[in-house]
Amino acid sequence: MTPPTSDVILDRMMALHPKIIDLTLDRVWRLLAALDNPQDKLPPVIHLAGTNGKGSTQAMIRAGLEGVRLTAHAYTSPHLARFHERIRVAGELISEPDLTAVLDECYTANARENITYFEITTCAALLAFARTQADYTLLEVGLGGRLDATNVIDKPAVTVITPISIDHEQFLGDTLTKIATEKAGIIKRGVPCIVGPQPDEAMEVIEATAARLGAPLLAHGQHWQVHEENGRLIYQDETGLRDLPLPNLMGAHQVQNAGAALAVLRHLGLGDSAYEGAVTEAHWPARMQRLKTGPLVEAAPQAELWLDGGHNAAAGQALADVLDKLPKRPTHMICGMLNTKDVTGYLAPLAEHADSLTAVSIPGEPNTLSAKDTASAAESVNLPSIIALNVASAVDRITAQDPQARILICGSLYLAGNILRENG
Repeated sequence: MTPPTSDVILDRMMALHPKIIDLTLDRVWRLLAALDNPQDKLPPVIHLAGTNGKGSTQAMIRAGLEGVRLTAHAYTSPHLARFHERIRVAGELISEPDLTAVLDECYTANARENITYFEITTCAALLAFARTQADYTLLEVGLGGRLDATNVIDKPAVTVITPISIDHEQFLGDTLTKIATEKAGIIKRGVPCIVGPQPDEAMEVIEATAARLGAPLLAHGQHWQVHEENGRLIYQDETGLRDLPLPNLMGAHQVQNAGAALAVLRHLGLGDSAYEGAVTEAHWPARMQRLKTGPLVEAAPQAELWLDGGHNAAAGQALADVLDKLPKRPTHMICGMLNTKDVTGYLAPLAEHADSLTAVSIPGEPNTLSAKDTASAAESVNLPSIIALNVASAVDRITAQDPQARILICGSLYLAGNILRENG
């Protein structure tokens, strides 16, 4: 009998709970105990939460560690093209045999009890990390923080909270204070917490939580500063100033993310090679990624194709800032979003930077917003819109009118994943 592949086991795991998201830690603790508590056997953990910038900041921290020849496990979500992207073991994407083995072990240990897909796959990642030597473990929160499946580390080396904004209100609350309370749930007693730029309401929650737990804060604007100056990144804290190249990840928001990553690396006592690595060697797909190969590029050889997976109001503003700094060129958006997102909030800052929006539904995604509704939201912010059956036909239509257009495919990591699978 042919053993099951990781895809087969992942499909089985989807059926273990009637909900995709059900925030509690009880099921996770039960399964981790059955697996002999791999979370207690990890290399020093750097735990990251926040609404925007978690993945980019984690990628920069990992690049910095690798810049001084240290190795790091890394856990992130969601994946874009393949599940394996979620789990890096000592810097390398987990292999198919290793992924299949830990998934099967977790499925067996769970004994068909209720558990969500994210919870059981997080346990699988922790199991894989516990069995391989590395210098650090980077854990990115999936949703929130306080009740997230990654929040099982008693004493991380450091925690990180990237910028917080309104998102996932149906799970985390409808105010910044409520959302920040969930994100601040990763702060641990006595463990230093690096804090990126925050709205006042969020910062008040973080400071109160840290004070209650005796957790030292290293906060942007108070303990460290970062900005762009003359095409360079300037970082400063109480130990001094560093003049570095701008991040290879595009956008002013990536300067802020780099600042948080540098604050972590400096707290760990690493040197200039780590800082250089963080800003020059980080790679994070679908964050203003230029598409250079694949059928879409071949179909539009003179066009400039970009891909971005941002999907909330803050991400829309960050993307608008990037577009504002690019050389002027006719810009056309192809956008697909989930029906749980603030579509108008996302599109409003982009309206003045785009000539048109072509709305699509996200293929294979049951929670996609209809192309019609996306187009209506675009019209409501004065962004001319049309509807297309799919991204390929949208690209064809845009380039038929303007072969040298800038085309931005955006609005969802799920749409981005579809594009990367088709154009890999």
